[in-house]
Amino acid sequence: MNGPEWVLLVKVLLLLGVANGTPVIAHRILGQRCAAPLDAGMNFFDGRRLLGRSKTLRGLVLSVIATALAGAIFGLGYESGFLIGLLAMLGDATSSFIKRRLGMTSSSMALGIDQIPESLFPLLAVQSPLGLSVDDIAIVVATFIVLELALSRVLFKLHVRDRPY
Repeated sequence: MNGPEWVLLVKVLLLLGVANGTPVIAHRILGQRCAAPLDAGMNFFDGRRLLGRSKTLRGLVLSVIATALAGAIFGLGYESGFLIGLLAMLGDATSSFIKRRLGMTSSSMALGIDQIPESLFPLLAVQSPLGLSVDDIAIVVATFIVLELALSRVLFKLHVRDRPY
């Protein structure tokens, strides 16, 4: 991997961090203020919540805005940042939907289900505009999984996250 490609992958990984970290930080700072649930409290056909209480409109909006701004700051453009933020949140909602169908509680951890959609969906969306290869995407997804698991424990110890996983 040459120098410029490595830098691009780090920037993309940082954008994934901004996208997924913004709702956590917003929850820590704002608590339940303006935390309307994305699923509006609705249940699916199985009687379980559609997404769960931790997926909020506030988290979605702040994530997309923060990631779009970070995309511009990192030189990847607002558009790439917007797509990464939006699709990371779509991936996160997809994970929550799957976990609810499996009977898992809100904010519980499911290795792979939690990390892959929220990193893979946005990477596929920006693959062509950013010139990412399949290998690049695999490297970023794998690195994202490792970093999320490690950072989650650190953030729990710092009282930023409610659960360590």
